[in-house]
Amino acid sequence: MTARVRDYMVLEVEHLSSRTTVGEAIERLMRSRHHGFPVTDSDGRLVGFVSAKELLRNIKERSKPLAEIIRPGTYTATPEMAIDDVARVMFRFGLRDLPITDEDGRLCGIVSNLDIVRSHFERASPAKADALKSLLSERYGLPFVYRRGLVPISRLSPTQWKVFEDELEGRRYELERGFAEPVLVVQKGEQWILVDGHHRALAAREMGLAQLQAFILTCERPEEFGRIELGLERLAREHGLRTLDDIEIDHAAHHPLLEVTTQLLRRFEPVESARDA
Repeated sequence: MTARVRDYMVLEVEHLSSRTTVGEAIERLMRSRHHGFPVTDSDGRLVGFVSAKELLRNIKERSKPLAEIIRPGTYTATPEMAIDDVARVMFRFGLRDLPITDEDGRLCGIVSNLDIVRSHFERASPAKADALKSLLSERYGLPFVYRRGLVPISRLSPTQWKVFEDELEGRRYELERGFAEPVLVVQKGEQWILVDGHHRALAAREMGLAQLQAFILTCERPEEFGRIELGLERLAREHGLRTLDDIEIDHAAHHPLLEVTTQLLRRFEPVESARDA
């Protein structure tokens, strides 16, 4: 199934009127996280895009309306375009954001390069579900299927006894921006066994969320499956893991991903120091 722009675009778009002055636009930009804004006319039709560079070039003309400084027109996409086609457009022209317009040319959304990355992560994650499905089927000789759906965070049974605070911060950042790969869960009777996504689950709970998107594996012969203790269940029992409250949060150590990044940076330090000397 082809992923479409409408599946990933942000609907609430910060934008400016063509009558907005350069000075007002600079103030808005300084208060935002953006590097520029779409510009619309009085009917909401997209007329261009103003970037930080354009505002800097006109910083001495603070009273000028944007209509007088922007180049008319800009790259756009429609909600029904394939997200991969949009990714190519953004890559080829070095765009960070791409406004989305409806059939009347009105601004109806925006896609950022982060949304493109999110789309690729979300479409790659079924591979984990496929791998777990094959593993369980081979090990226990039972048929498994999986679906995508919502799981209740409060009822998740963890299988990982420690998480890292720095990774929790990263997951909170992702969730705030709608960038969260689905967790991986095995449903066994009334149990929701969390296999992958412990940082995501804890971060979502801290943010007050009640549910998470997940790939949910179920056995097609539930009675037989119910009599089996999975290796993950035994591991959780041995570590006294019943709820997310039982997971230790390590505030001192770094998540392995950050450790690798730090090691890579260290590799280049002697070269940088020699060059600076």
